[in-house]
Amino acid sequence: MNKLTSYLLTFVIVFSSCATGSNNEDSTSSSQIIDGQAKARIDSTLNAFVEAGRVAGASALIFEDGKEVYFNAFGYADMEAEKPMQRNTIATIYSMTKPITGTSLMTLYEKGAFQLDDPLSKYLPEYAHVKVFAGLDDSGKPILEEPKRPITVRDITRHTGGFSTNRGLPGLGPLIAAADAGNRNNTLAEMSQKLAATPLWFHPGEKWEYGPSVDIQAYLVEKLSGLPYQEYVRNNVLDPLGMSETRYVVPEADLDRYSALYTKDGDGKLSQIPNEEGHSFNVKKWPLTPGGFGLTSTVDDYMKFAQMLVNDGTYKGTTVLKPETVKLMSTNQLDESVEDRSWLPSKGQVGFGIDFAVRLKEPANAQENNGAVGEFFWDGAATTLFWVDPLNKLTAVFFVQIMPFDGTLHKDFRDAVYGPIKK
Repeated sequence: MNKLTSYLLTFVIVFSSCATGSNNEDSTSSSQIIDGQAKARIDSTLNAFVEAGRVAGASALIFEDGKEVYFNAFGYADMEAEKPMQRNTIATIYSMTKPITGTSLMTLYEKGAFQLDDPLSKYLPEYAHVKVFAGLDDSGKPILEEPKRPITVRDITRHTGGFSTNRGLPGLGPLIAAADAGNRNNTLAEMSQKLAATPLWFHPGEKWEYGPSVDIQAYLVEKLSGLPYQEYVRNNVLDPLGMSETRYVVPEADLDRYSALYTKDGDGKLSQIPNEEGHSFNVKKWPLTPGGFGLTSTVDDYMKFAQMLVNDGTYKGTTVLKPETVKLMSTNQLDESVEDRSWLPSKGQVGFGIDFAVRLKEPANAQENNGAVGEFFWDGAATTLFWVDPLNKLTAVFFVQIMPFDGTLHKDFRDAVYGPIKK
């Protein structure tokens, strides 16, 4: 497609959206955020992602005040097979699995199965004797310290437990690699034993560091419930919400709807990751059922989860969590003393709750991610995103399948939803 054709297509999309309210609700909608102009901005932005070769395909679904106010899809789920991105396209959501796991764990919290400040070792004894890595001695052996305090359950819900998966860390990286805790052939129990036997990178509570904490949450669910994690999350979160297409394994009959994964080649052009590699975790059952990644979903399925959260734990008459539990999960759990927060500040003016980032302040400048104070959200390695905006009763699900993670797409999409930041 040449530049003139692309420009005309974008103009038609914008003009049509302004005139008709896109292909969803009509322009008489009383929604405060997603009006005709917002729909036009979103259409233009998603289309531009595809036309510029930033993604193969993009889709977005937005609800406001309990009603669908936007859906559209552009480009391809599979460019090579010329399969368009559609509403029922299945995406690999990677870390958007985490909030679902956190929800599973908090259903047990509501039953009194644990307290957030309980030592993790109270339920998983292997963590009673963890050590903290303090460097290497003159002979190259690890120097290990006693932790200043035990790892708590709260630590594994906010990524302050001391764990890391970074195999490049000097001295500690080779130990992490040798443990290979995240190997898909490990059960959750085997994974947990290997994590507990690997030195921590830092003392619990001293840093925010993304890692395997939510996989430990999944194992904690198993231990507390007496059920395999996959069974518990299905029975207590996914099935009650009608999320039948949110799964670890995509059945053969649905593979034609499963989006390919893409990366960029040396010239910056989109390159498909072979399905044998990109889909390898999700086309067969593995011993590992991780809590931190592994699920696939559709925009409609994940929107059910988001709608449950914006409605204080209830969706279409089914209550998954109590309102006070949703409030707890969406409240910042990071003390100001935790100053080392890795890349979390790149998400904007945020803290971290229970398996969500939580927006604490308005964007400080036009370069930051847009959003409303009080929103909570998370994303995935293939650049998927969802958020819950209680102030505006708005929920958004954004699907692309591009790796490595590209936060500029989220910035542009958020600006399209809320309007550019004027600072």
